[in-house]
Amino acid sequence: MKTLFILNDPPYGTERCYNALRLAHTLLKKEPEAEITVFLMADAVIAARKGQKTPEGYYNMERMLKRMLAKGAVLLCGTCMDARGMTDDDVMDGARRSTMDELGGATLNADKVLVF
Repeated sequence: MKTLFILNDPPYGTERCYNALRLAHTLLKKEPEAEITVFLMADAVIAARKGQKTPEGYYNMERMLKRMLAKGAVLLCGTCMDARGMTDDDVMDGARRSTMDELGGATLNADKVLVF
């Protein structure tokens, strides 16, 4: 099954990104053959910033997204990156800049689309 997760909220301050990735990890545990794409938009693009340092015992979005890369893709809205002053050099390894056209294609190809 192909599942597309679209995340909009900032990585910290709310728990929407955290809960979306928890669900994505659970889906991969239950169905190891699942294909998961995570598309980060708006403030969620910051979740893929490399070099995040969080307090001990606190979740880390960079680490959670790395686990997604083993079985899928992590894509960032390029327009949203530009609006937040992020460059390709700011993005963690494996994640990449994307477009609305690619999001449209991923939406059409997905069996399920979940928006957080």
